[in-house]
Amino acid sequence: MENQKIERMRELAGILTEASKAYYQEDRELMSNYEYDRLYDELEQLERESGIVLTGSPTAKVGYEALDELPKERHESPMLSLDKTKDIEGLKNFAGDHQTIVSWKLDGLTVVLTYQDGSLQKAVTRGNGETGEVITNNARVFRNIPLRISYQGELILRGEAVLTYTDFARINEEIEDVDAKYKNPRNLCSGSVRQLNNEITARRGVRFYAFALVRAEGVDFGNSRKNQLEWLKTQGFDVVEHHVADAASMEETVQFFADKIQYYDVPSDGLVLTYDDIAYGQSLGRTAKFPRDSIAFKWKDEISETKLLEIEWSPSRTGLINPVAIFEPVEIEGSTVSRASVHNLSIMKSLELGIGDTITVYKANMIIPQIADNLTRSGRIEIPKVCPACGSRTRIQNIRGVETLYCTNENCVAKKIKAYTLFVSRDAMNIDGLSEATLEKFIEKGFICSFANIFTLEKYRDEIVKMEGFGEKSFDNLMAGIENARHTTLPRLLFGLGIPGIGAANAKMLCRHFDYDLDRVRAATMEELAEIDGIGEVLAGAVVDYFRDEENNIGLDRLLEQLEIERPRPEDEAELTLAGKTFVITGTVRHFSNRNELKAYIESRGGKVTGSVTKKTDYLINNDTTSSSSKNKKAKELNIPILSEEAFLKL
Repeated sequence: MENQKIERMRELAGILTEASKAYYQEDRELMSNYEYDRLYDELEQLERESGIVLTGSPTAKVGYEALDELPKERHESPMLSLDKTKDIEGLKNFAGDHQTIVSWKLDGLTVVLTYQDGSLQKAVTRGNGETGEVITNNARVFRNIPLRISYQGELILRGEAVLTYTDFARINEEIEDVDAKYKNPRNLCSGSVRQLNNEITARRGVRFYAFALVRAEGVDFGNSRKNQLEWLKTQGFDVVEHHVADAASMEETVQFFADKIQYYDVPSDGLVLTYDDIAYGQSLGRTAKFPRDSIAFKWKDEISETKLLEIEWSPSRTGLINPVAIFEPVEIEGSTVSRASVHNLSIMKSLELGIGDTITVYKANMIIPQIADNLTRSGRIEIPKVCPACGSRTRIQNIRGVETLYCTNENCVAKKIKAYTLFVSRDAMNIDGLSEATLEKFIEKGFICSFANIFTLEKYRDEIVKMEGFGEKSFDNLMAGIENARHTTLPRLLFGLGIPGIGAANAKMLCRHFDYDLDRVRAATMEELAEIDGIGEVLAGAVVDYFRDEENNIGLDRLLEQLEIERPRPEDEAELTLAGKTFVITGTVRHFSNRNELKAYIESRGGKVTGSVTKKTDYLINNDTTSSSSKNKKAKELNIPILSEEAFLKL
């Protein structure tokens, strides 16, 4: 019954949040006020009855707080790592005659939670096993940790803080700089959990899955770990997926998880086996390194033999040229793979790779293709003397014993991937289908060497449709996106050129000042540009320098041959109600989905958004107008109005 209440609370929270977002941010109604109030009252009643308030509940308000550092705290008892096996027979032997609990071994950051009198009191990371960092403020904004529970005694539990692959991809897509993108969900999760400002943690979408109960005085669990996990569910916790198994059913249980991992959205690097009998497990004690009541199961890699066809040299914007192995397609862990990164020259040399060699490949953690071994070891790989993207000389660098290959050309087109990513972005040319990864592939193949080349990709149709991840339909969609982008506006074009410091708002200011005449912008002097409100000498110098460069002008002229520049309509200009005004945005927003959306709204009406409060700021937007944040204090010192979103929208 308790679990049904919690599920209903989750359902109500989702419905009410969606309805509120639609009403306040999208100007549409999903339900009447009466219906909203009825569901809200039902949620409040369920929270009173259960004594549980879930994270994200519309009835709960969690404040944001910034810290100077994360305090350290020593654990009551050391948090040991687990002994490991890759052999199902090892699991069967471990189980013996006992019933066990088999669960995911999640790949995130272990966190210990402490509740007192029904409220979350403390959250501490595993750290080095002896000492962890106190992250209580951050845990309060995890997506699924209950802020209040019905149990009133001291509760201590352990779980894994994780980021799903979906959220990992979402966050990485928002990062334009390819070098700033996160390498894997675990690293991003670790950084998110340990933020000094929990507003950042909240935006990341960290989730918590309980996997062990340490203490809950006065509760009888019938000496069963499974009962402990089921009880934690009644308190509102998401518990790691688990199944009961003995030696006889072990193989079937492990296969269940193996079948599921291909589609599981939460990163996992194996399974954990724990004795269900609490007293028996505790009686076994521990070694210096491992507890004896649990063991980790690492996936036994499925290894396939194949033939190395070529090494593809893949340049990046840092100048690093990565070797990628292309081999005859093989089926591994339920999918076909035909390529794997070799990472660097040192690894390539240690494998003694050669074209035509017989190699073995596997999927690390059943996901990422890797070369396991080279059975032939011919060593017949020629390291390129020139960059495949620009043809300039390459250089081998040796840093701390690791050899890597670099392009020496500062103007290598592959190094300019960030510029191309900006050019096709939503606020610039807005070309769907040209992700950063796709741009890198096209640059590597030599299809794109300038902005203008993007509009001539049609001539590579036969080659593109055969590329991995492409086909006729994808190519046609890309061509449609490129065709739409031919019809653009001057502010979009100017922003897309990537002139240092010229953002979308400044591009609009320049265009308005010069009456949307590109020739006038290109011919403008430092003095003319510096006089424009919001430009100043530094940005003026950047614009002059850009258009003084002959190569930039040649490239722009070729690009203009592919475009149709639309002039703004009079009614568009009439909407610039915030022209000349400078805003700073801080805190959380309610009427907009995020602060970037509010920023875009301001800029679309001629305003400018900056990151810090100065005497040039006209308004600070903060829904918490009475907060003692540094930006609020600065605004008050300078007599700058502090507006809530409601007050801002009335401007």
